[in-house]
Amino acid sequence: MYLKNFSANGFRSLQDVSNIPVSKPTILAGHNDGGKSALLDALGLLVGSYSMVNDDRSYVRSTDLEGKECFARCAETVVVGEFALDDWEQQEFDLPSQVRLRRRVDTNLKSSLEVWSSLPNDDRLTDLTQYLLPELKKLADEFEVKPNSTKPKKADFEKCLRDYGRKHSENQGWLSAPSGLERRMPRVLIFDGKAARPDDAVKTALSGKFQAHMADVALQGKLQTVEDEVKERLRIDAKSLCDHIKERCPDLTEVFVEPDVSFQRGFNGAPLRISRVKGASVGLDRSGLGSNRRVSLAVWEWTSELLADEEADAGGPEARGEPDSNEVEPPAVQTIVVYDEPDTHLDYHHQRKVMGLIRKQASIPHVSVMVATHSMNLIDGVDISDVVHLKLEDLGTVAERIGADELGEAIDLHLGKIASALGLRNSVLLHERCFLAVEGDTEQRAFPLLFRLCEGLSLQAAGVALWACFNNEGALHLARYLIKRGRTFLLVVDADSRSLPKSIFKEQKLREHFGPNVADYVKFLGETADAGADDVPELEALFSDDLWATVANEVWPRNEGLWAPEDFAKLRTEKKFSAAVEEMLQTGSDTGPGGKPDMMYGFSLALKDAQQVPEQLREVFTQVRKLAE
Repeated sequence: MYLKNFSANGFRSLQDVSNIPVSKPTILAGHNDGGKSALLDALGLLVGSYSMVNDDRSYVRSTDLEGKECFARCAETVVVGEFALDDWEQQEFDLPSQVRLRRRVDTNLKSSLEVWSSLPNDDRLTDLTQYLLPELKKLADEFEVKPNSTKPKKADFEKCLRDYGRKHSENQGWLSAPSGLERRMPRVLIFDGKAARPDDAVKTALSGKFQAHMADVALQGKLQTVEDEVKERLRIDAKSLCDHIKERCPDLTEVFVEPDVSFQRGFNGAPLRISRVKGASVGLDRSGLGSNRRVSLAVWEWTSELLADEEADAGGPEARGEPDSNEVEPPAVQTIVVYDEPDTHLDYHHQRKVMGLIRKQASIPHVSVMVATHSMNLIDGVDISDVVHLKLEDLGTVAERIGADELGEAIDLHLGKIASALGLRNSVLLHERCFLAVEGDTEQRAFPLLFRLCEGLSLQAAGVALWACFNNEGALHLARYLIKRGRTFLLVVDADSRSLPKSIFKEQKLREHFGPNVADYVKFLGETADAGADDVPELEALFSDDLWATVANEVWPRNEGLWAPEDFAKLRTEKKFSAAVEEMLQTGSDTGPGGKPDMMYGFSLALKDAQQVPEQLREVFTQVRKLAE
């Protein structure tokens, strides 16, 4: 079975979190205590690797008899997953290719796995797993059904009774999952970067191989013989791990693993021992943090090779070079590799290596990856549609994805491409407090300098994300989405943009995106409140002739003489003041600007006092900073 997405209700802060994708990879981002670890444990609960305790049940707000607010644990916890079944599973369990399964834990912490299917009219058929073989035979006789097998087992009777229940059903609902289906649940491997304990990472990496070896039909001899053989196989499996660690950590002369296996206790672990001098080995728990972190990363890298080998083995005995068998073996189950803050304690270089190995693991067909992280490098390293942002609101976790609740995956991809084209990183979309949109390159280069001059700090330090629309209507779609999600947004454009042919900044077009209150989101530079006064058409024209002459003499000295205010004043009668100034400076100075963006960048860089910035622009910057607070 392959888990595609899941939802959780009543688990810690996850009071109602829906449609969390299990991708290649999925990135879980958000503040501390936002619910990342809870979500990963809920995934473990669904697949059966996590045992729930009473403290895991969510608190529910209510009122007592006196009307006072109080809290109590919820009655049940439910985690629901959308699964895709392979051909073998469909035939074995008589289920369709797509199913919904849920793990339900009641007040007494009793856990049950249920499937959404046709609900039998007879209630006795809703939970067939509760019956022993004689009881199933009795029910089969009563309903006059027989298994197809000549030597029917318990599962065969369940199968024929489920088929009878589907045929005699009028409604859909939850009923017990078929026996054996739980063994096909995805396998979860959890690597905890916060603990920085390589021994735990080794145990996680080898536990999957241990389970596979225990299921091998060749290991059905005497108990001690099997235990010895499993140990030996794990030693062989671990040899490539040891070689890999030695390659990555050349200062270590010896690395070896001694698996600890017992059928009574399961796979307890495989403590690592290292030495820098041959013959003087020590346990890794007695080594320094630096060694622990480097070895942990090497273990995670090696896991990629282990998972790739499993994919090659999934073809059956023939693919492994083993003799053919009449018994049909089921395909390999999905593996979900979970990294909980893998970037902790790692520098930038090693964070990049972690992202590389995550991509490598995610590229293996039967492997999905989930990463809980604060790292901007990891968040920015995937498509925005694969980032889930978690935050805590009113004691409950809220999950956000770009466009996920509008028009489905198509909107996800569309908005993600727009954001990428506009130069907006995933981390910016998730964390910045205010978005300031401008027309194009000129404003994008000049505004950071002008804002710092006026406000005394950078746009980034103020929590403001700047992007250029480039006359791209997609930018307005993204702006509308952010506004609907309660994000602060301001669009600043030149006054003459209203009248440009096919302009996306015409009033009618802006109303389509922002509704009737366009003025709350759009500021036109150069527009005057006085109906009798002329508008200043563009950003460049806001600055005085005296200031233009002063800056031009400093940045673009005239070939003959000095620039005078009159030289600029006469250009204001031109249709496009900025284009006329650019041409005059280019022809009149050997160091003239390379284009309008370069001209306004040099002009803004030369300003020394906030009072040199036009009042209207200073007011815009003040407003933007308040929006970001």
